[in-house]
Amino acid sequence: MASLGRSAPLPTESGALVADPAFQEAVERSRSLTQKILLAIPDTHSACIHTETLQLNSPDNAKLEIMAANIGIPAAPVLRALSENFTLRTCLRNMTEGLQQHRALLSAISERLPNKMTGLTSDIKDLSIQINKMQKMVYKEAAVQPTPTPMSLQLQGEYEVQVAAHLILVQLQSFGRDMDRCLRTMDRGDDDTES
Repeated sequence: MASLGRSAPLPTESGALVADPAFQEAVERSRSLTQKILLAIPDTHSACIHTETLQLNSPDNAKLEIMAANIGIPAAPVLRALSENFTLRTCLRNMTEGLQQHRALLSAISERLPNKMTGLTSDIKDLSIQINKMQKMVYKEAAVQPTPTPMSLQLQGEYEVQVAAHLILVQLQSFGRDMDRCLRTMDRGDDDTES
C-alpha cells in the first residue's frame, strides 16, 4: 500500500500533475544538491565538533532540546508528504523558509567557527535558488529571496558553540532528509525505479 501512495498524482492548486520537463529538471538538480548537503554534514560535523559526547546520529540528541531553546535555535519548518492539506505551494514555501533559516544559523555559528561552514552555506544558497525557480515555474511567481535575517545565538563559551554547531547540523540533516523525501515525491522519473 505504501508503494501505491508513492505513485499517486501530485496535488497542486490546479489539480494538475507537475510534469513540465523544466520543472522535473529543477527537481533533479534540487535532489542532487540536497544529497550533496546531506553527504557534507558528517564531514562538517567532524571538522567542527570536538566534544566526544556530541555525536551526529545519537539518540541523546533529543535531550538537548532545552539547550537549543536557550541558545536560540528555532525549530525547522515542517515538511511532509504532499496532500490536499499540504500542497505543493506549502511544501515549496516551507523548503524555502527552512533553507533560509539554516543559512542564517550557519552564518551565525560560522563567526565562531571560521571557514568550517562555508561549503554548506553555499550549497544551501544554491538549493534555495533551485526551489525558488520551481515555485516560479509552477505558480508564475517567485518567493522573495531575501538575504537571511541574521540570527543572534546565545553562545557564552566554547561548549555552547560546540553544542550549537552540533544541534544546527543535526537539525539540518533531519530537514534535508525530509526535503529529499518531498522532492522524491515530485520526481516523476522515480516512479519506475521505486515501485
